[in-house]
Amino acid sequence: MIVHDMTTGPATSQDISKLAVLIRRDSEQLLTRWRQQVKQLPSAKHLDVPTINDHIPELLRDLANAFDVRSDATMADALQDGTPPAHGVQRVEDGFDIAEVVAEYNILRDCIYELAEGNGLILQGKSFHILNSVFDRAIGLAVQSFADERASELQRRRQEYLAFVAHDLRTPLNAIALAADVLEMLQPPEGGEGEGMDMVTTLHRNVRSLKVMVEKILEESAHLTSENGVNVVRRSFDLWPLVGSTMHALKPLAITNGTVLLNKVPVELVVFADAGLLRRILQNLIGNAIAYTRGGEVRIGAEATADGTVVCWVSDTGAGIPADKLPNVFAKGEGDAAKEESSGLGLAIVKSFIEAHGGTVAIESEVGKGSTIRFMLPQNSTD
Repeated sequence: MIVHDMTTGPATSQDISKLAVLIRRDSEQLLTRWRQQVKQLPSAKHLDVPTINDHIPELLRDLANAFDVRSDATMADALQDGTPPAHGVQRVEDGFDIAEVVAEYNILRDCIYELAEGNGLILQGKSFHILNSVFDRAIGLAVQSFADERASELQRRRQEYLAFVAHDLRTPLNAIALAADVLEMLQPPEGGEGEGMDMVTTLHRNVRSLKVMVEKILEESAHLTSENGVNVVRRSFDLWPLVGSTMHALKPLAITNGTVLLNKVPVELVVFADAGLLRRILQNLIGNAIAYTRGGEVRIGAEATADGTVVCWVSDTGAGIPADKLPNVFAKGEGDAAKEESSGLGLAIVKSFIEAHGGTVAIESEVGKGSTIRFMLPQNSTD
């Protein structure tokens, strides 16, 4: 930052008024000089001019008005309700860190110093006090709003992640509950009060408790807005075993619903993806297909394409989806009103995880004939 000599006498009222005129007259020149320096900040390199400018032109007008009235006291309320808080929030969205937000304001302050000195004005006394008071307050408000928004953003992502995990727990919990039912039916009549039956009863009780906890989390998270903040850790692995193990975990659901599961993935096919996230993608898609394919068939397939990607699909012979519902099936909250357990999160999770991999997802469906959901993944780390 420029260091200014304050040893000479105080600025006159005429000098202060002249500075207000200069700021208004040369605001575009000020913005251009400011943009050139701000553009060197790491987080600003990708931004276009309107986004870089953001709320700064309005701040310049506020500053000129402060010089007109020759008092910074009237600026407190204007700044509180004006540009700095909005600027801080915007910079969270733009990916700035807090030091860069402070740097933006200090760069503008230096640009105004240079403008004044270039026109024979030395900022000192009253004008110096007003300028620095306005900028110090603006920085404080921008930084506070930046910090508040960042904290809220992190909290939203934590809550959203928790909601996603809770949703994904429902399918294996249902499978465990059904497996416990099967064990209970397999108990011999004379063993109805033995140790094995006690263990089945305990299993049922714990599953019910977990279901209550999961439903509570989903209920509390129902208002959240989905944001893709997914961390992806990719590696190369065989797809067929992952599909097979996911199908096996969902077998109790399939048996109960009379649904046949078929793994049509080539045994030699390798994908480059996050195995944990891909398992959750498949778990959601297969579980959803089973729910709508009573007495039918669900096929899971995949193939490598010429451009180095892998296309995966889950296809069923189930109820299908009406054409007017298809455009919104991946939107959060678009659950099936006919199914009480439908939270509208499942396909939103799928879309979020696939896009985090840099892939795309699409659906084809016809009422009464079934649905097919396809998504793309990288084939290997060199693609």
